[in-house]
Order: sequence, then C-alpha cells, then structure tokens
Amino acid sequence: MIPEKRVIRRIQSGGCAIHCQDCSISQLCIPFTLNAHELDQLDNIIERKKPIQKGQTLFKAGDELKSLYAIRSGTIKSYTITEQGDEQITGFHLAGDLVGFDAIGGLKHPSFAQALETSMVCEIPFETLDDLSGKMPNLRQQIMRLMSGEIKGDQDMILLLSKKNAEERLAAFVYNLSRRFAERGFSPREFRLTMTRGDIGNYLGLTVETISRLLGRFQKSEILSVKGKYITHRKRRRAVGAGRYAAHQRDRQRLIPRRITISPKLLIRHASVVVLFFNVGLLCKLTDC
Repeated sequence: MIPEKRVIRRIQSGGCAIHCQDCSISQLCIPFTLNAHELDQLDNIIERKKPIQKGQTLFKAGDELKSLYAIRSGTIKSYTITEQGDEQITGFHLAGDLVGFDAIGGLKHPSFAQALETSMVCEIPFETLDDLSGKMPNLRQQIMRLMSGEIKGDQDMILLLSKKNAEERLAAFVYNLSRRFAERGFSPREFRLTMTRGDIGNYLGLTVETISRLLGRFQKSEILSVKGKYITHRKRRRAVGAGRYAAHQRDRQRLIPRRITISPKLLIRHASVVVLFFNVGLLCKLTDC
C-alpha cells in the first residue's frame, strides 16, 4: 500500500513516478549505501519537478539556500559573474551529480546554475535533509563522500589550469567527460557535447579559436572524430601502450595519416595527450562499448 504522503508527492511533482529505489543513477547520488527503510525516508522528502528547459536557471547567485538539486537527466552548468561582469564557468554537472553544495557555508548560493539542455532534477529541501542526516549515519556519510568528491574535482581543476598547456587541458577535459559517461552506463567512446566550444574555452581558460584548432588537430592525428557536437574516439588508439614513446614510434605509420608529417619532437609533446586517450580505450574495453 502506497503511503498517502507518497501519493500527494506524485501529484505535486507533475506525475514523475520514478523514485530513488528505481532510479538508474542512484549509485552516483545520495541514495547509494542506504537500506530500504532509509531510502523510503529520503524518498518522502524529495520533490520531483517538471523538466527544466534549456537556458532556465535552478538558482542565482545571492539566492537563499533552500534546496540541493540532484540531476536525473540532462546537463547543468554552474558559473559566477566576475567583478568586471564576465561569466566564469566553474563546472558541468551530469546525471547523478548534486548541485548547490557551495551554498552550505554561507547559506546563500555564490553561483548560478543553468540548464544546457532539457533536464530533470530532484529537489531536496536542505533543512529537512540536514535533519534527516543527523538521524541516519549512512546518509550523512554519503553526503560527505559527495562533498569530498567535489573538493577533489576542484583541486584537479586548479592543477589542470596551473600546470597544463592548452592541448593537455582539452585532452583532460574530453577524457574526464568520457569517464563520467562510462560511470553512468553510456558509451565512453561516442558522446555529444552539450556545451558550446565557447563554454569549454571559458571553463578551461582558452579561446574559442584555440578549442576549435585543437579539436581539428586531434581529428587530423586520428585521436578523435569530431562532427559538430559529436565526439568519437578512434579505436586504433587502443594500440598505443601507455604513451611509451618507443611503442608510439613503431606504430607511427598506422596511427598518423601518411599525408601528415610530424617530427619526433612534436610526437613527444603529444605523448601526454595520447596517454589520456589511451585510457579511454581501456574504459571502452571494460564497458564493451
């Protein structure tokens, strides 16, 4: 028998009947590690909204923290506005990610969250979640794990921007997207970029022209196939062994189109990029994509 509260929530949420127990990305979200009874308690506080259309915002900088948002489908970008009035993108959030953690300290959102495509989210009232986590150690631990993951991601981004060149930044970005898609059960080899090249450049501290030029370079080197927003990793990159230069040289004729002449120095400079895309091949092998 369905509790009355659950029935009311289904009506309020516009008929979205998918609950935590049935959600395909629950292992990436708050419900992970919770038992059936705990899932039921969490499920009763979640509000499932109607789809958010492309360009709509979940919250704006300065808004009071009322809820955290778990993305069920789609892509959300977070960004701030600098003192000069420029937009600075701080993250791209996929299904299974939680948005709004950065507001917990001051209880106000320091950034904006905007849909890059039609998206579905679960709204989780923060005060209720905070109270519930005090009674459920598993829930509290999972929230801490998710917050820790965000901190680690921020640290990785600082390292990327401070230590890597333009080519390595873009390669790492594409590889990271590929890995995240694999975690969600999608192909790590073929996927669609929901963000524009301008968004990618803004996030990586590069110009649109640089992003386009590097994607073209990756395509000419047969690392990627790029068709508009669609990215495909070339299967032959599986043959490159962990970026070892000697192996790369032996496979040079197979990996690089004959019409392109690339010097050994340039090959060495590309080695770190090849390592990243070789890892994509490993992901594909593990996921049978």
